[in-house]
Amino acid sequence: METRVAVIGIIVENKESVEKLNELLSEYGDYIIGRMGIPYAKKGVNCITVVIDAAQDTINTLCGKIGKLDGISSKAAYSNV
Repeated sequence: METRVAVIGIIVENKESVEKLNELLSEYGDYIIGRMGIPYAKKGVNCITVVIDAAQDTINTLCGKIGKLDGISSKAAYSNV
């Protein structure tokens, strides 16, 4: 199966959804290359970047599940490789 490298950008506005977010990221942990989180106290949000190497359907599924969490939004950017 062909895989692609992608970056998923995540904005967390509702801290009560963080536990569910972490469960999702753990579920897809075999595909995740790395992640970085930055709290931005001034605006009361957290910004998370996840780098993933997986089939496009897998990336889309994860990004969609993340986006359905209350107070969390996500977008994916794909490499051409």
